[in-house]
Amino acid sequence: MWGDAPPHRPYIHGMTATLYNTEILRLAATIPYQERLADPMASSEKRSPICGSRVTVDVNMGEDGRVAEVGMLVRACALGQASSSLLAAQVVGRSPAEIAAARDALAAWLAGEGDVPDWPGLDIFTPALPHSARHPSIRLAFEAAAEAAAAAALSRAA
Repeated sequence: MWGDAPPHRPYIHGMTATLYNTEILRLAATIPYQERLADPMASSEKRSPICGSRVTVDVNMGEDGRVAEVGMLVRACALGQASSSLLAAQVVGRSPAEIAAARDALAAWLAGEGDVPDWPGLDIFTPALPHSARHPSIRLAFEAAAEAAAAAALSRAA
């Protein structure tokens, strides 16, 4: 009978349960700047071919060459959403070079080739290190932001 169905509970396999801890889920639910910019200087969309997660980042640069405004459209798994939240919380005021360095450090760390990146909160993804299939979604926001900031800087210089 329809009324007797148990409440829906998403299935999370025991091996990956630590990936989806309370802090990851909190970050995923509280992404700043979740609206696209009306007229951005540059935009970039990145998609994970493994899971289909997608993140679009719009940026406007200030006179100082740093990100002045950011807008995002995040359609990603909890890890991609949490990473987007961490990116958005700290990206305003950063230069394209700083964002690119964070992107590269994140990729290296996830690949086991570096230390935790110097970006607040990224250590929360430590449980994901052995799960390489999860790495692309964690990198999406940083890849999109780095590409958009670089493109905006180029258009500003032209």
